[in-house]
Amino acid sequence: MNNEQPIIVGLDIGTTKIAVIAGRKNEFGKLEILGFGKSNSNGVKHGQVLNIDETIKAIKSALENCFASNPNLDVNEVYVGIAGHHIKSLQTRGDIVRQKTDEEITQREIDQLIDDQYKTYIPAGDQIIDVIPQEFTVDNFQNIPNPIGYGGVKIGANFHIITGDKNAIKNINRSVEKAGLFTKDLVLQPLASSSAVMGQEDLEAGVAIVDIGGGTTDLAVFYEGILKHTAVIPFAGENITNDIKTGLGVLKTQAEQMKVQFGSALANEAKANAYITIPGLRGMPAKEISVKNLANIIQARMSEIMDFVTYHLKQVGLENRMLNGGIILTGGGSQLKHLIQLTEYVTGLPARIGFPNEHLAAGHIEELAKPTYSTCIGLILKGYDDYEHNRKQFEKEYKKVEVPDGLKNNGTEEVIVTVEEAAVDTGKRRRGLNNFWGKFKDGIIDLFKEEEDKHL
Repeated sequence: MNNEQPIIVGLDIGTTKIAVIAGRKNEFGKLEILGFGKSNSNGVKHGQVLNIDETIKAIKSALENCFASNPNLDVNEVYVGIAGHHIKSLQTRGDIVRQKTDEEITQREIDQLIDDQYKTYIPAGDQIIDVIPQEFTVDNFQNIPNPIGYGGVKIGANFHIITGDKNAIKNINRSVEKAGLFTKDLVLQPLASSSAVMGQEDLEAGVAIVDIGGGTTDLAVFYEGILKHTAVIPFAGENITNDIKTGLGVLKTQAEQMKVQFGSALANEAKANAYITIPGLRGMPAKEISVKNLANIIQARMSEIMDFVTYHLKQVGLENRMLNGGIILTGGGSQLKHLIQLTEYVTGLPARIGFPNEHLAAGHIEELAKPTYSTCIGLILKGYDDYEHNRKQFEKEYKKVEVPDGLKNNGTEEVIVTVEEAAVDTGKRRRGLNNFWGKFKDGIIDLFKEEEDKHL
């Protein structure tokens, strides 16, 4: 075990579940999972915390489960994901004329350019969460990824600005604090999921990450190594469950079970003569439900979600096969049968499922490699990026905590890597997505510190 590294904890506050995962990087740069807990989420709708009391209870319950998996853990600080349909993004342009044109461009000038974007007009009640530079220009030279060291009179950039509702952000912070935790940083969920399932080749080829959760579908679009677009679509797994419940006249729990066990995103693939028998309520006769009808309902809603994805790709001019990496589907909803085929049919782009397992050390329990936990694993990776770039304070004394047996998949063979291979592997990784988080301003959470409920 590598006890030189801090233990970093991701907290994913979702619409259907709340997950807490504690991880630490081993000597090969992979995440050893030291603790894992989840609970049902009741206070969250469409990715937004509405009932703070219910959310606090659910966070505490997930934490207790995490401690039960490893009693030696001590969790105080967490990286928290933020989503919800209040999240919006816009494009802006900024330029400055340089004072000292006889010197090279410095980081200070780029920081000033970024800071100026915080004066962008946004609707009252919203707050800028993140300002992400896309590509820079120096005088007449365009598409410069990093202008530090260039010479010129005028420096400018296109920016991707992400905004969120102030109250929604306060509700997350309150829930986390009242559950006895400190929010180390708030991270946009589509970015967390992307870092967990995407490799360097994807970033260069151009991909759309579609994270289908319970309450929202999060989208992040990357092209030529740049984050081009983010969006939160307010339809996801819960809407499909509700459609099934209404359309087939069953209970919500039955609808969810049918979706997971028998559901398909393509009605043509469903057997025409297959039926599901649902027990009748209080002495009523049992119900026969056609598997094809079930698939029709799922396909209608999933097609709508994919239409939104296509719409957003058109907004940034990236439909029509310009994304060579295609679409990476992740999140709990991505596990629906035949979803890849439907996605390819609706968007016209190749699709695959994104799993967070390439970042996990060998021998982890299989459940954590599911797309459901992409956001949570991504939050830990964001924490490690902060740690490796000295962006935040981390405790210097690290406790020796082993991976408990319950979190090891004993059926998995341990992969033995020689030291030379490990050096090559970590070297590759560092060149890989090492700078993924470097592009984003580190302190979403810091923005809310000044005005954050001193009277709480």
